[in-house]
Amino acid sequence: MVLVSPAILKKKVEDHPILKRALTLVEKSSEVQAYLTMANVMAVQRLLYNDHGPVHSRIVAGAALEMLDILLDEGFVPSVVKDGIGDEEDARLVVMMGAYLHDIGNAVHRAYHPLMGVVLASRFLPRILHKLYQDSYKVYRLTSEILHCILSHDERIMTLSLEAGITKVADGTDQAEGRARMPYRQGKYDIHALSALAIRRVEVTRGEPKTPIRIIVDMDNEAGIFQVEEVLGKKIKTSSIAHLVEVEALRRGEPFRVLRF
Repeated sequence: MVLVSPAILKKKVEDHPILKRALTLVEKSSEVQAYLTMANVMAVQRLLYNDHGPVHSRIVAGAALEMLDILLDEGFVPSVVKDGIGDEEDARLVVMMGAYLHDIGNAVHRAYHPLMGVVLASRFLPRILHKLYQDSYKVYRLTSEILHCILSHDERIMTLSLEAGITKVADGTDQAEGRARMPYRQGKYDIHALSALAIRRVEVTRGEPKTPIRIIVDMDNEAGIFQVEEVLGKKIKTSSIAHLVEVEALRRGEPFRVLRF
């Protein structure tokens, strides 16, 4: 069982040199970090939305890698491997980079931000990947896979790869109260802020064989169910891996509801 938090990411990449190197490159990139910071200027400061910046990126990337490991342990084959693009480590890289960069398009505007994310990321992704791989053909194929993760994290777009599906579901797991505290303090009292404030913690764990990914959401009160159904649930529905995911909602640690989407 893994608590969804920024701390997961560094633990998940520790034994994977290529992921560790890639994370260092994006964390130290002034271009990437400027865009992620501007994503929060647009989303949090101007629109009073929840966090969409660097902390959100780390949380989603860590949760996504945990989900991928669960599915790999259960024998699932990533799309990158199935389609002859790369190996399991390459699939991990696609998941991590797609999850880390998925909200970067908010730096331009919240509207069409998945598409804007593709536009921005396509400028620097090949340059970063060329520092990890010698094969240019592979670099551009992996770039395509990462861009697919970014574009299809939008709940209205059906994902076409296991990696993108994991990225989308992981995005929906960043629900805990800390993500909504800033807009709430600035005066946002709508259902999105109040429901996020009701959620204590989110955990990703191994489920049953038929639904190997189990997401546990512990909330203070029923307001939190809005986040589960309207945010996480909508992403699960168009993730292409809905049949592999089960969500258990707890109310102050006690069983409340089990949801499948």
